[in-house]
Amino acid sequence: MTDDSPVADTSGSDPRWTPWILEIRQRLATPPPRRLPPKEARHAAVLVPLYVDGGGLWTVLTQRAEDLPHHKSQYAFPGGGREPGEEPWDTALREAQEEVGFDPPQVLRLGELDEVDTPSGFRIVPCVGVVPFPFEPEVNEQEIAEVFNVPLSALANPQLIEDRPVTLAGRERMLRIYHVGHRRVWGLTALILRNLLTRLGLEEPPVG
Repeated sequence: MTDDSPVADTSGSDPRWTPWILEIRQRLATPPPRRLPPKEARHAAVLVPLYVDGGGLWTVLTQRAEDLPHHKSQYAFPGGGREPGEEPWDTALREAQEEVGFDPPQVLRLGELDEVDTPSGFRIVPCVGVVPFPFEPEVNEQEIAEVFNVPLSALANPQLIEDRPVTLAGRERMLRIYHVGHRRVWGLTALILRNLLTRLGLEEPPVG
């Protein structure tokens, strides 16, 4: 297998999952995930769950509840703000347990993605981990309106990806949108997904 071949083609049916675990760990580690320059911000972390089903890689997304103070009704990975003294993985696992019921000891850590920030002042480290499959989510209805699973192969389908020009703060930018059935995944979650798919060789790196 070459460095340019997509991980999804190597997941196979090995019950130990060893081939794709080693592959993803290497891809997430090299080059090291980008970290933003230090500044005052509200630090947060999310869990990017992965599992194998039918020989392919899947992830888990949520829709945030309507009455939350930040990013309400948006599609997101489970996660939230870091408490004093917490490392990103501590936050990601704690929040994933609170929101959808993932048991932290059963999440196998694979690595991290590039740090991203939001207009609302959060700086977020995405933590990528293997979650048990099959699983039955235990949804915290005060925070989460919906939990759904998505194959990475669908997210990497160019026919389901839209790059839309928008003007933000007087500057024109391209807004990435992933169409998942009737859902439109954009914003911070789309940035994380794009970084994940690029790292795994399922999408070309952004130009510029």
